[in-house]
Amino acid sequence: MFYKIGVKDRIRVTPDLFGIPLELGIVKMIKAKYEGFVSEETGIVVDVINVASIGEGMILPGDGSSFYDTTFDLLVFKPEMQEVVMGKIKDIADFGAFVTMGPIEGMVHIGQSMEDYASLSKDKVLTGRDTKRTLKVGDVCKARIIAVSFKDSASPKVGLTMRQAGLGKLEWISDDLKPKEPKEAKETKPAKKEKK
Repeated sequence: MFYKIGVKDRIRVTPDLFGIPLELGIVKMIKAKYEGFVSEETGIVVDVINVASIGEGMILPGDGSSFYDTTFDLLVFKPEMQEVVMGKIKDIADFGAFVTMGPIEGMVHIGQSMEDYASLSKDKVLTGRDTKRTLKVGDVCKARIIAVSFKDSASPKVGLTMRQAGLGKLEWISDDLKPKEPKEAKETKPAKKEKK
């Protein structure tokens, strides 16, 4: 889920940015410091939304930069258990599909890719045995987050499933929502009457 979080920090503006408006210089330095920052508590920092206030600048002896106490808002993405997310298939391997969900990737195990036995072809297409549904690179999908790990803070792991109703490739979802044609009723013979 995306969140807006408020942060207060002392931002260092280097001398090469003194020639541009102060707010632009501060935004550049905030982006350099925070963009791509990942933590379990915060999530993944995506962008600087707003600079709310900039205090008076100060210069520290021995450093040509100036420092500003700054309050600003960051846009962060924090994957949450059971959250439904949209994504695009980036790659398919023999064990599953990698899905890009904005600033992070998740992985759908081959057994969680569809409500069918799926097999992988040589051209990296997952195909359902009974449904003949296919999943390939570039397909847009809806998935549910079923596992989140921040053990490696530089590269958090997100596990996904597409085996539930309303999930999977967007075409599958729209096909499932279409009214089904009623099956032809089997002709039944009238029951024999018992003789009394």
